[in-house]
Amino acid sequence: MTQDRTTAPDAAPASPAPWRPSRTVAVILAGGTGTRLGLGIPKQLLKIAGKPIIEHTLAVFEAAPEIDEIIVLMATGHVADAQRIVANAGFRKVTRVIEGGDTRNATTRIALDAVGEGDVNILFHDAVRPLVSARIVRECVNALWTYSAVDVAIPSADTIIQVDADECITDIPVRSTLRRGQTPQAFRSGTIREAYRRAAGDPDFAATDDCGVVLRYLPGTPIKVIDGSDENIKVTHPVDVHLADKLFQLAAAQAPRLTNHGYAEELTGRTIVVFGGSYGIGHDLTELARRHGAQVFPFSRSSTGTHVERAEDVSAALKTAFEATGRIDHVVVTAGILEKGALAEMDEETMDRLLHVNFVGPVTIARQSLPYLQQTKGQLLLYTSSSYTRGRARYALYSATKAALVNLTQALADEWAEFGVRVNCVNPERTATPMRTKAFGEEPEGTLLSSEAVAQASLDVLISDLTGQVIDVRRDPGGEQVAAVPAAPVAAVPAQPGAPASELPADVDA
Repeated sequence: MTQDRTTAPDAAPASPAPWRPSRTVAVILAGGTGTRLGLGIPKQLLKIAGKPIIEHTLAVFEAAPEIDEIIVLMATGHVADAQRIVANAGFRKVTRVIEGGDTRNATTRIALDAVGEGDVNILFHDAVRPLVSARIVRECVNALWTYSAVDVAIPSADTIIQVDADECITDIPVRSTLRRGQTPQAFRSGTIREAYRRAAGDPDFAATDDCGVVLRYLPGTPIKVIDGSDENIKVTHPVDVHLADKLFQLAAAQAPRLTNHGYAEELTGRTIVVFGGSYGIGHDLTELARRHGAQVFPFSRSSTGTHVERAEDVSAALKTAFEATGRIDHVVVTAGILEKGALAEMDEETMDRLLHVNFVGPVTIARQSLPYLQQTKGQLLLYTSSSYTRGRARYALYSATKAALVNLTQALADEWAEFGVRVNCVNPERTATPMRTKAFGEEPEGTLLSSEAVAQASLDVLISDLTGQVIDVRRDPGGEQVAAVPAAPVAAVPAQPGAPASELPADVDA
C-alpha cells in the first residue's frame, strides 16, 4: 500500500496550490469630499491638466494590460458625475460605478461584495493619485504571483518624530527603516477577505488602509513593498492641485520625441491654420508641419491682409482652409505685437493696437474656430510670454495681454472639454524673431532660442493629449537641445547671458 505522505506525522507540509486568479480588478476609491481643499465638489472631480482628476486616474488603469476590470467607489451623491466621465472618456474596463460607504471599512466591504467570489487579484487605489505610473501598476500585479499582499511606498526624505499628548518628542525612529505609503495596495482576494472577516469581530476596528488590516489581523502574512514614486502624490491640500498640474506638464514634456515617420503618421491628412504665419515661429511651424504631411494654411496681415482682430477676416481665413480640405484639426495663433513704452506716455492708437492684436485677436479666433475644431476634436494653440507671471515696466500692456492669454487657455480648456477640443499655450523663452530684433536690436549669439526650435516644440504640443496647459520652451544650458518644461515663476528661472532679467519677453511674430 502506498503511503499518503500528506498525512504522515513526520511528513513535510504540502506546498500551497499555485495562485491562479481568474482576473485582476482595480478598485478606484473616490469617496473623498474635498473638505480640506475648501471645495463644493469632491476633489476627484476637480480638473487638473484639463481633465477631472478621476479621469486621469482611470486612464492609467484603462491602459494597463494587467488590469481586466475597473470598479469605481464614488462619493455619495456623485455617482452620476463619475458615470458621465466614464461614458465621455469611453473607458471600457469600468464595469460599475457605485456609492462608497461612510467609512473606509464600509467602502472596502462594498468593493469586495462588488468584486464577488472566486480567486481574483484586487488593487485598491486612491482616485486622487492621478499620477500613478504604469510601472507601479505592473509591479503590483506581478508581485501577487509570489505574495498575497503588496504595498507601494517611497523612502522618507524627512526625519520622522513621535510626540506625546503635550507635543513633546518621545522618539525619533531610524529614517532608513521608514517609508511613506502610497497606493495602489494589491491583494489576493482570499487574503483581504479573510483579514476583514477577522476584523469584523473587533469592536475597536477602524481601517486607515487595507495593508494595515492584513498586518493586524493576519500577522503572519508577508506584505511585499514595491517602490512608488515621488510623482504619485495624493491631491489633498490646495498646494497639491498646483503640484499635480505641473507634474502633468513635466510628464508630457519628457515624452520621447517622435521620429519623422511618427510625425507623418500623426500629421498626414491633417489641416492646420496658422494666424501669424508669415515669418518667425508661425512660418517655421508652417514649413515643419508641411514636411510631415500636414496641409497648412498660413494667414497674416503682411501676406494675406488678414487682421486677427477682425471677425470677418478670421471667418474668411477659416472658411478658405475648410473649403479646400473639408476639415480643420488645429488652429495656431502666433500673431502678436510688442510695443515698448511707459503706459502713461503711450498714445491711444498704440494701446488700442496692442490690446486688439494681442488679446481681442486670439479671442476672436477662438470663437470662430470652435465649430470647426468640434468636428475633428482638434486643438487651439496660443502663445504667451514669460512676462505673464510678473508684469514688467515699459511692457505693461504686453505683459497684461500675455497673462490674459494664459487665463483664456485654462478657461477655454475647461469650457471646451465637453466638445473634446483641447486648448494649450506655449511660453517660449526669449526667441530670435523679427519682432524681437525690431524691438531690441541684435543680441549676442547663443542667448536666444531659435524660432525653429520653438516651432518643433509647438508641433509636439499639437500632437499631444495635453489640454489647459502652459508649456515653457527653454534653452538647455548644456547645449542646443530645447527643453519643454512646466511653467514656473520668472524668479525661479535664471536670466540668460546678455540681457537683464527685466527684458525677458517671449516674442512671437506679427
